[in-house]
Amino acid sequence: MASAAPSNILMLGGTRFIGQYLARQLVEEGHQVTLLTRGKAPIAARIPDDTDESHAAYSDAVQHIAADRKDADAVKNALKGREFNVVYDINGREAEEADLILEALPSLEQYIYCSSAGLYKASHELPHFETDAGDPKSRHKGKLNTEELLEKRGVNWTSIRPVYIYGPLNYNPVEEWFFHRIAAGRPILVPGKGNQVTQLGHVKDLATAFRKVLGNPKAARQAYNISGERFVTFDGLVRLCAEAAGAPEPELVHFDPKAHDLGKAKAFPLRDQHFFTSIAKAQADLDWTPEFDLAAGLRDSYEKDFSKTGGRKKADFSVDDLVLKGAGKQAVPA
Repeated sequence: MASAAPSNILMLGGTRFIGQYLARQLVEEGHQVTLLTRGKAPIAARIPDDTDESHAAYSDAVQHIAADRKDADAVKNALKGREFNVVYDINGREAEEADLILEALPSLEQYIYCSSAGLYKASHELPHFETDAGDPKSRHKGKLNTEELLEKRGVNWTSIRPVYIYGPLNYNPVEEWFFHRIAAGRPILVPGKGNQVTQLGHVKDLATAFRKVLGNPKAARQAYNISGERFVTFDGLVRLCAEAAGAPEPELVHFDPKAHDLGKAKAFPLRDQHFFTSIAKAQADLDWTPEFDLAAGLRDSYEKDFSKTGGRKKADFSVDDLVLKGAGKQAVPA
């Protein structure tokens, strides 16, 4: 559902991953988009789907304000005298960061926030619904606090809660973690029996959901889980990544995470638990359904990104090697 009229949008972030895809959709829909960033990254870097014409059109249309959003004085000065009717907060982590923007722009019509499904309190009942309790002790407690602030301030807010995001330009080692090991012909470490169920959503589907809440009266003061339509086991995810890369099925090594003292290092990129949400509310309210199934989405990410770049982070197999040395001696939990 498109907004009723073109909006003058301030996007906090917009030069990485989610923001790059979302800003293009908004510009193509006729909105004026201004990015507020520190100015350290190119404002209109190319994305894999760009043509010369589309990139030139986006570069000409998008505007920029240089300021560090954590610097209150810099933000106030940068926004003084500016008028925006919508904010997309893509990179906010703490409630005070959003509060600063609300103080600087008191006449907003909508504040759209990138939250996280990681804020839910662990439960024996799944999938997570938007009404489930948040966990004030989670590492995403700042997201939870921001949602609570937006509600308390009485603004017209909408919160988007992704699960695991993947796709071209992903700077988090999600699918890339698997692609590195598949490319090197290495065994893939999987905790437990590999039957943990999780959920991933493609970045372009996420951007579309963000766009569809704009000006949508059903989205007023609502939170939405956004991810893929189906769930996948850890073992299944490994096999789908190999298929996306056109590689043989890799060797899976199941290990007991509790048997290895790795400190803060991670031997697997996803949380070792069942973790998935219902996206039914978003589908009903936003006229939104994911375009990508997981197999097609992983193939899109591999072909448009990893196969061309070799990965956005250098492969590091040191933790794998530590676990593999003792994996044969440790029984996988029943």
